[in-house]
Amino acid sequence: MDDLINYYSFTKDEWKHFNNDNEVDLPLTSNELRHIKAFNDQISLQDVADIYKPLVHMIRLQKNNFDQWQTTKARFLRKKVRTVPFIIGISGSVAVGKSTTARVLEELLSNYFTGETIKLITTDGFLYSNAELKQRGIYDKKGFPESYDMRKLIAFLNEVKSGVPVTKSPVYSHQSYDIIPNRFELVDRPDVLIIEGINTLQLPSNEQIYVSDFTDFSIYMDADVHLIEKWYLERFGRLMDTAFQDPDNYYYDYAQGDREEAFDMARRVWDTIDLPNLRANILPTRSRADMIMHKTDNHLIDRLYLRKY
Repeated sequence: MDDLINYYSFTKDEWKHFNNDNEVDLPLTSNELRHIKAFNDQISLQDVADIYKPLVHMIRLQKNNFDQWQTTKARFLRKKVRTVPFIIGISGSVAVGKSTTARVLEELLSNYFTGETIKLITTDGFLYSNAELKQRGIYDKKGFPESYDMRKLIAFLNEVKSGVPVTKSPVYSHQSYDIIPNRFELVDRPDVLIIEGINTLQLPSNEQIYVSDFTDFSIYMDADVHLIEKWYLERFGRLMDTAFQDPDNYYYDYAQGDREEAFDMARRVWDTIDLPNLRANILPTRSRADMIMHKTDNHLIDRLYLRKY
């Protein structure tokens, strides 16, 4: 990774020692972890102890400094001290394990940040509806930057940072693979907002501000492209046997039809949409992240990169 000159590099064994055992308990049980994990994403309680406990401890230190600076700045300006949400962005390819990382962090922070409100949303809700994508002629570009209503996402983050009492985040259904009309996640001045999605580090084509300009700590989930493709197809196979069996699911007909034809379709989607999007729009944003978590076989995190500045 020649573009990572401004990052410290740590192996998993090195990283696990950056922890204060007196401060961070391990609140997740094996059963709770199973409910958090995304399809085919591998994570263990040992991973939580070795990777996520030090990370949560570091985020605690960073948020303490963040809160102190907000107080110091307000007093300097003779303004009323207000609570400013600390925003964590999580990015990376499809099928790389972003949602699992987000949910583990949400659970750990909720347990460790006593008395503070932790909220998790995904940027999927800011995709244009399928009808809108078709009208714009970009339905086959779903997931690309132009398929998101970035103006709405930027406005949402602006409201959250400004302390607007209740902001609305649209809801996306992975069952219908479309936006659910008139349904919203309500975000009411959280202490920490986790925002997960492939575009959290991207510069919108129709805006002059990055989504990451609103984040106070950002994570990029990284892995070899061939591994991500393998995980993508493995996840598709598991979904074929589970969620896709629901008659209301978007992929129900594929689950009931010829299995090889279904996998041919999945490979085409990877080759024509997800892989080009990864190479052109997602991977180039990696060096914007504060932390890069690199995965190897079986979704194991083998190395972590932390920005030096």
